[in-house]
Amino acid sequence: MAELRPLEILSEQASADGTIKWLFDVGGGNAVETVFIPEADRGTLCVSSQAGCAVGCRFCSTGHQGFSRNLTTGEIVAQLWFAEHHLRRRLNLAPGTRAITNVVMMGMGEPLQNYSALVPALRIMLDDHGYGLSRRRVTVSTSGVVPMIDRLRDDCPVALAVSLHAPFDALRDDLVPLNRKYPIAELLGACERYLDAAPRDFITFEYCMLDEVNDSPEHARALVKISQQVSCKFNLIPFNPFPESGLKRSPRERVSAFAQVLLDAGVVTTVRKTRGDDIDAACGQLAGEVQDRTNAGKRMTRAPIRVHRSPSDADSAPFVPPEENRP
Repeated sequence: MAELRPLEILSEQASADGTIKWLFDVGGGNAVETVFIPEADRGTLCVSSQAGCAVGCRFCSTGHQGFSRNLTTGEIVAQLWFAEHHLRRRLNLAPGTRAITNVVMMGMGEPLQNYSALVPALRIMLDDHGYGLSRRRVTVSTSGVVPMIDRLRDDCPVALAVSLHAPFDALRDDLVPLNRKYPIAELLGACERYLDAAPRDFITFEYCMLDEVNDSPEHARALVKISQQVSCKFNLIPFNPFPESGLKRSPRERVSAFAQVLLDAGVVTTVRKTRGDDIDAACGQLAGEVQDRTNAGKRMTRAPIRVHRSPSDADSAPFVPPEENRP
């Protein structure tokens, strides 16, 4: 049984584009961020599942803060409860009108590494006596915890998004360290199995566009091959830079050319519109306050990213951060 208590609000920020970000105190010196993204036809809430994240993706601000603890089911659901009631008042909505129509587990943390709290929270969001969302309107985003993808398929199959970010294992090992445990072939197998129970007939692959790291035509052609193995769509995400990453955003024209390779091959592809970047609420920017227990600061600055153009490119040179981004 989950106990739902209001979370203390440490701050609220509103973006020029209507995005709203809240910082919630979850105790012990930890705080997590939740983001509301309004659009013409829906309102999406981006919810956190952990104080920090242990996966340590190189392009993610949360990962550079390290990991403190899992959130409870009550703390996950409380983000939705607060945001919905607050927004109904703020937006002066008519009785019975919802402010939030979609929930994405894409905030701080790797949701599938907090499985025991995540699934009850999802069930509350889906239950007609809870929040009553359809399975198509709740999305879990994962960096690729293969055994938990299989469990989610059996226990509570909602829409699934996978943080792919590279088509080759050697490059993905550097960008998403979890790939060293669950390489791409195993991840794609889990995605195929998930589709048997999924509410949508495709998996969304998220792909953060990093300048001269993963944005070449060869990388795009490799993604086309992946699309031939798993029914999917690609969501290309402009990188939101932060100093510790040592990475840069791919130029707009390169993102467009990359997308065109996929589109020409018949692959459904979108380029995510950056929302809330003026308040650090865009994808990869959520940080909050984390009492790190994993020594992330040292772990994530030692090894350079190696630019792998193909699986056979074993002798590729390490990625050297641009001068302006070096610590």
